[in-house]
Amino acid sequence: MTAQLAEPEIHHSHRDVTGGWLRPATFGVMDGLVSNFALVAGVVGGGATGKVVLMTGLAGLVAGACSMASGEFTSVSSQTELMQAEIAVEKRELQIHPAEEERELALMYEAKGLRPELAAEVARELTANPEVALEVHVREELGVDPNDLPSPWVAAGSSFAAFAVGALIPLLPFVIGATSILPALLLSALGLVLTGGIVGKITARPLWYGGGRQLLLGGLSAAVTFTIGLAVGTGLS
Repeated sequence: MTAQLAEPEIHHSHRDVTGGWLRPATFGVMDGLVSNFALVAGVVGGGATGKVVLMTGLAGLVAGACSMASGEFTSVSSQTELMQAEIAVEKRELQIHPAEEERELALMYEAKGLRPELAAEVARELTANPEVALEVHVREELGVDPNDLPSPWVAAGSSFAAFAVGALIPLLPFVIGATSILPALLLSALGLVLTGGIVGKITARPLWYGGGRQLLLGGLSAAVTFTIGLAVGTGLS
């Protein structure tokens, strides 16, 4: 009876350094919150009434969300199309020059520390399967997974939704009839602290650091636009 080899024990794990979906969603919410809170502060500083503030904020929400979505769609589409073009180039090279590509792969593994003989053997085994060879070359040379290219539609939709959620936060008090900026200020401050704290969690920073930093930056943005609005409103009155 042969003894079974014990499974290797994993002593540690790593966090998702790319942030997964949480990172773009959090930054999208934060972007919408800061920009629309600053916009609201600006029109309030200019002397706008509650209804005007609400209409302006809603316009800022829609415009900002559409801008974010279109920008993400264009950016990710261009990136994906470039990746696909480069993958096609690599596929063609593997078909036309298989021996040279195998040697290139062996040299890559040599550079990673494998003995030349072992590197050549690994490259030969991988090149025997065209699909595996293409995937390995794309990963090694381009640094992307050919089977998991980003979707521009997903990027655009998530950016639109995240920005809209953030931009809605400073408007909620005006939706229920607020006439002062104070409720929007308090709600926005809470949102800034929460989103900043989440970003701090992603980057392994203390929650108070991420939340406090974002509160400071958002507050400065709102203060600048409020001051400009106040100055412009005074000048026009």
